[in-house]
Amino acid sequence: MKKLLKLLSSRMIIVGMLILLQLVILGSAIWKLSESFVYLYVLFIILSLTVTVYIISRTDNPSYKLAWVIPVLLFPVFGGLLYLFFGGKKIRKKLKKQLESTYYETFNLLKQEKGIIEEINEMDKLLANQVRYINNLSTYPVYKNTYSEYLSPGENFYEKLICELKKAKHYIFIECFIIQEGKMWNSVLEILLNKVEAGLDVRVIYDDMGCIQTLSKNYHKKLEALGIKTMVFNPFTPILSSVMNTRDHRKVIVIDGHTAFTGGMNLADEYINEVVRFGHWKDAGIMIKGDAVWSFTVMFLQVWSLSKSEKIYYNEFKPTVHKYNEFIDDGYVQPYGDSPYDNELVGENVYLNIINKAKNYIYICTPYLIIDNELVTALTLAAKSGVDVKIVTPHIEDKWYAHTVTRAYYIQLLLAGIKIYEYTPGFIHSKTVVADDEVATVGTINFDYRSLYLHFECGVFLIKTKSIFQIKKDFMDILSVSQIITVNNAMKVKWSNRFLRSILRLFAPMM
Repeated sequence: MKKLLKLLSSRMIIVGMLILLQLVILGSAIWKLSESFVYLYVLFIILSLTVTVYIISRTDNPSYKLAWVIPVLLFPVFGGLLYLFFGGKKIRKKLKKQLESTYYETFNLLKQEKGIIEEINEMDKLLANQVRYINNLSTYPVYKNTYSEYLSPGENFYEKLICELKKAKHYIFIECFIIQEGKMWNSVLEILLNKVEAGLDVRVIYDDMGCIQTLSKNYHKKLEALGIKTMVFNPFTPILSSVMNTRDHRKVIVIDGHTAFTGGMNLADEYINEVVRFGHWKDAGIMIKGDAVWSFTVMFLQVWSLSKSEKIYYNEFKPTVHKYNEFIDDGYVQPYGDSPYDNELVGENVYLNIINKAKNYIYICTPYLIIDNELVTALTLAAKSGVDVKIVTPHIEDKWYAHTVTRAYYIQLLLAGIKIYEYTPGFIHSKTVVADDEVATVGTINFDYRSLYLHFECGVFLIKTKSIFQIKKDFMDILSVSQIITVNNAMKVKWSNRFLRSILRLFAPMM
């Protein structure tokens, strides 16, 4: 009974009920008005038709447009208004202005060293084109003099993170989608408090929606009282608006400007298997040391500036000298960020460039496989052209609907020659792509619409680094405990489940 009362009084349930109440009131009002006033009914029909034309004329992904056009036409009285409330990428005007100002302010801080791109161009023009794309469209340069180390599973990431946090002497920046009290966060928090007492600048950003079930509403005040500067990204309010769709899904940790971490790891116990929810949790991250860390420092401070009025002097956080000359020949490292408001799908295009330019193999780990036509076409074309394409997804689901849609893609991909595996021990949360022993990316970007279109995300693009072989080896180890999915397996599904998969796949862009 106590658990039920606690659940019913949780912030998530209360917020959900308030939104549901608004939907019921809005729907009832529209229905009553349309019944009582025929002119209003006609007006709503005209509105829905106008919205349909508008949706079709937009430059959005065709799958996203189709997912909205169908309900608008099926329910013309409500559909047009629903799109006005929830459709498209809406952003608060103030936030948009802040973003533009911040990107303009930091543009000159991220200058690309031309000699590095020229080196890559002499080695492989296609790779040079990839790094130019990332530099031109996300503004983040490619670097040498940087060491990278792949960390998987989460227990290895956690051990390395704790070790590096303890070495901090100047500042620690943490940007995370989910934080939850427990062994992992509590041990990190203990170090942060020790560093605050020692006079270090410690800052934490967490996403409000990501933490709606894990932290109390005023948790940021608790951290502030302890001396940790804290920002809550896009505070969630129970209003009917797609503004709430925009989340900070990044995981970035920067230490003194010379060490950074990113990847799939949130700061909660299930990520290090202290709490078991969906079998063994298999995650991955990457640590970088050296010049490339500057991009993550700027990336963090860009988000920090969105809700803090303080003037940021970026160069104060840039180390003047790096002592990593022993890693100078360890390939090329290029951090990158993706924003839903720059009209550029950087995260997806990094994936597409790797897939389209692969010659021998592409190995992918992703917790969700909910992809648009562009990615489906690229993957199937690569496989049909003789490239060895292997994809690993979870066997045990964390969200039934996401897992159902993921499996809805299997038959189409398998028939093209793509090999699909499910991670039998549990849930794989890694977001990694490796190809041809030459390139790889590790980051926060899922193969789904939310990551590719709606969230702030980040990753690291790697060229000829030692960590690429670590990623490949880990992938092979994953295959050894995963079950291969055959066409026969994928087709042995009840007609009702197949129908459900088709419906969910159709509306996946809206999820």
